[in-house]
Amino acid sequence: MTTVILPDGTRYTVRGGGRFEPPPGPPRGRIAYAAAHVVADPAAENVPGGRAVLDWDATLVFRRHLWRHGLGVAEAMDTAQRGMGLDYPTVRELVVRSAAEARAVGGNIVAGVGTDQLPPGPATLPKIADAYREQLEDVLSAGATPVLMCSRHLAAAATRPDEYLSLYGDLISQADGKVLLHWLGPQFDPALTGYWGSSDVDTQAHTVLTLIKEYADRIDGIKLSLLDAGFEVALRRRLPAGVRLYTGDDFHYPELIGGDEQGHSDALLGVFAVIAPAAASALLELDRGHPDRYRQIMDATVPLARRLFWPPTQYYKTGVVFLSWLAGHQKAFVMVGGLQSARSPAHCGRLLQLADAAGLLPDAELAADRARSFFTVAGVPQ
Repeated sequence: MTTVILPDGTRYTVRGGGRFEPPPGPPRGRIAYAAAHVVADPAAENVPGGRAVLDWDATLVFRRHLWRHGLGVAEAMDTAQRGMGLDYPTVRELVVRSAAEARAVGGNIVAGVGTDQLPPGPATLPKIADAYREQLEDVLSAGATPVLMCSRHLAAAATRPDEYLSLYGDLISQADGKVLLHWLGPQFDPALTGYWGSSDVDTQAHTVLTLIKEYADRIDGIKLSLLDAGFEVALRRRLPAGVRLYTGDDFHYPELIGGDEQGHSDALLGVFAVIAPAAASALLELDRGHPDRYRQIMDATVPLARRLFWPPTQYYKTGVVFLSWLAGHQKAFVMVGGLQSARSPAHCGRLLQLADAAGLLPDAELAADRARSFFTVAGVPQ
């Protein structure tokens, strides 16, 4: 039986049937990373304020799913609940385990470097710098490429662009290879308001470009997550040759990755963890010289992405995990810090419909059975 009664009373029949086969390898024309979520152990006390306990087998199996579809893994990013329940000792172990798994299967991996081992609240710039250095060393020791993530502590402590330039310059110089930068907007984390020493986006861009131009030979690229396609294209065109722009725009990714006559964005996206089979197939069509087919596949996923990242945007992780459960990638809809409660049953019902329409629920009976159990507990008789 594949019929589900949704919270609004609609009787919905899940069609299922995965439409996409894994490609023969990674895309040739674009670099694409999926920011992967973590799978919480459903038998553990993953409650607000508690220590994160992961289902390591399921967490790593999901990463193999992404590599099998030719995508790289962006590890320990905000999709993995950095700053939202995932404590740093678990982050460190996650990076080590995933990097080892990447070596075993020949997969690409980058990993986030932040300051979340510091306690919440004010911190001095020297302590922030030390925290960054500790995490950078952990990522380098694990064998992953570092992504220098935005820091809530730095946003609170640094008020001038030169303070950011000095700290980031020291970190880039410490790395033994290239790094990725990460500019995450307040849409995803309100605590990052005023990052780069200003709340004016053009002033922020000037600071970022100053940093990139000074260290262009040490920077692989910058992930931009501002949900402003026009600004992203303008910034992309100002980057030095050889420095990539990795789109983190989970609303406008089809056109940004597709590009124009002056270039394209590569990808480091949370939504790719959900739409991996479709994204991989679309990128393969782009490699084959079929841009119309690429857009057809990618565009069909956008309604789902827009609902996933519905305000308040930072809780998109709940939808990612809900759909991972429906698709059979994990055995329970449980999250670190109890974050499974961060989206409503009505929201989840719409995600079910949109994921099914995009061909991302391979087993209709499994998805429907799990959805019925969820909605029953939520008070929606089936």
